[in-house]
Amino acid sequence: MHVFYTPDINSGQYVLNEEESNHCIKVLRLQKSAEIFLIDGLGGLYKASIIEANPKKTLLSVNERHPEFGKRNHYLHIAVAPTKNIERTEWFLEKATEIGIDEISFIITDRSERKDVKIDRLNKVITSAIKQSLKAYHPKLNAPLSLKRFLDANGNGQKFIAHCMNDGKITLKDGILLNSKYLILIGPEGDFTEDELIRAKSAGYKGISLGESRLRTETAALQACFEVNFLNR
Repeated sequence: MHVFYTPDINSGQYVLNEEESNHCIKVLRLQKSAEIFLIDGLGGLYKASIIEANPKKTLLSVNERHPEFGKRNHYLHIAVAPTKNIERTEWFLEKATEIGIDEISFIITDRSERKDVKIDRLNKVITSAIKQSLKAYHPKLNAPLSLKRFLDANGNGQKFIAHCMNDGKITLKDGILLNSKYLILIGPEGDFTEDELIRAKSAGYKGISLGESRLRTETAALQACFEVNFLNR
């Protein structure tokens, strides 16, 4: 069944915006009485039917509501350095959303090759992914911050930093408490510097290993996402 993102839904009837209406009627060629799913990004899954098939403002009847649809038993926040090739960051956002993630932050480190990202564009990647994977929760996407400012501003939950240095690292399997809140730092292509690692550890982050292979930034971030979800399954 087709899925549409409707973050402002709040009544028994709903009008799709022009973009979603055009996709519904002109692209998918849905007609009156067709049934569709709606997701509000806050955990609500709705079943609706088309009352008026208008390509600019399709009118729907909301027939069923399922709150906290697919709610998970943990909260995962990954802070990652944006990659020089932004398509790799988009790939991570898409796949992490499909697997399950709650919040993503971008951190600018000493070795970062990219300093800025287009949040609106990347949010559209996430929105497309929640529709494709039928996720009722829309991950929060935060604008870039320097690593120093990020470390100063964030302190909730279990905190980990993935890095490539030999420094008594543990695995997520050995380090996490299940059904909890997690914040994981993933560095740039050249890894964190030693000074950055020291600052992170001073802020309460534990060093972790994501395996023996040397992973790209976006692969490491996705590996961390997969491991946390797998361990909490």
